[in-house]
Amino acid sequence: MKPKLSNDPMYQLLREGKITEFNARFDGGEKPELSNCDFRSVDLRGLEVTDVDFRGSYFRQADLRGLDLSECNLEGASIHGAQISGMLFSKELSAQEILLSHQQGTRMRYGV
Repeated sequence: MKPKLSNDPMYQLLREGKITEFNARFDGGEKPELSNCDFRSVDLRGLEVTDVDFRGSYFRQADLRGLDLSECNLEGASIHGAQISGMLFSKELSAQEILLSHQQGTRMRYGV
């Protein structure tokens, strides 16, 4: 499935760099629909989420530094060329899957 530019208002906040507003709304109980979304070149530093579905999302060249996505679903997501220093991934994702996705753009698979 091709990553999409969603009309979800929470997704739009992330695309516009309004991370603080996104975090406040997320903490207030608003749940975004972020699977299969295009986050190409988006700066997501400071994003604070747990249990968010990022399946199939595209993070090429995104800035993910320092994020804790260990409780989020990244099945089928791609992080090709993204800035990932200090990022925490799910323990179910192998280092090889992360490396292949980062260097080659493959979609990450759990338990491989």
